[in-house]
Amino acid sequence: MAREKKRRSTGRRSPLAAAVLIGVGLLMTGGLYAGATAAIAATEDESPANATLTVEDGKKLFQANCATCHGLDLQGSENGPSLYGVGELSVHFQVSTGRMPMQAQSPQAPQKPVQFTEEQIDAMAAFVQSTAPGPTYPEAEVLEGEGADLSHGAELFRINCAMCHNVAGAGGALTEGKYAPGLHTTTPLNMYAAMVTGPQNMPVFNDLNLTLEDKRDIIAYLVFLQEKDSPGGYALGSLGPVAEGLFIWVFGIGSLIALTVWITAKSN
Repeated sequence: MAREKKRRSTGRRSPLAAAVLIGVGLLMTGGLYAGATAAIAATEDESPANATLTVEDGKKLFQANCATCHGLDLQGSENGPSLYGVGELSVHFQVSTGRMPMQAQSPQAPQKPVQFTEEQIDAMAAFVQSTAPGPTYPEAEVLEGEGADLSHGAELFRINCAMCHNVAGAGGALTEGKYAPGLHTTTPLNMYAAMVTGPQNMPVFNDLNLTLEDKRDIIAYLVFLQEKDSPGGYALGSLGPVAEGLFIWVFGIGSLIALTVWITAKSN
């Protein structure tokens, strides 16, 4: 009996061995999962969905997302204008800012989260440009502000744009529920696109109104406003004397009234 018990005790496995086996099994499972995931990712990267989109792809995207209002052949409808002559620049502006596709008819198409990738936007823009040519992308120098005159750009902006967009580019209210958007987050390309295509309530500034150099200077000035801090401290939305006056009335005079009430209460 003693020998049999000894034989049984020596044949038992250690708890440590079981833990080691479980660990090895988990490592093998994790390795296989990681390898399979990497293989699937590599296959997806090589798939046609991630290949460079063509004009034909842009046509399909347009027909699926835009043709309901603008027509299959860009001819327009009672729900949306014709796109003949708008060009790729207008498509990029409207779609890259989320204004298009519109969710509902309204006095103005508001900015909202973008629904397409940059590649898809370029494909749709290329389709529109190939079908109904119009304004196209400018040279890089215009957007990068090489050799730009900031003071000249500021002067041109005050003369041509500030009455709607505010002298600091903060935007402002227009009539009939419309408004000029703020420009503090607008990209240089969309600044140029807005001047050239005249979206919604904005007039078109062709090269006879504002030369390429003028547009470059305005863009450089707006980028300067985006990057610099307000010299007066808190900008109060950069809305000018109305916001500043309201602040003084509410907090300044309010503080004086509160102080007067406190002094009166203490004296009593």
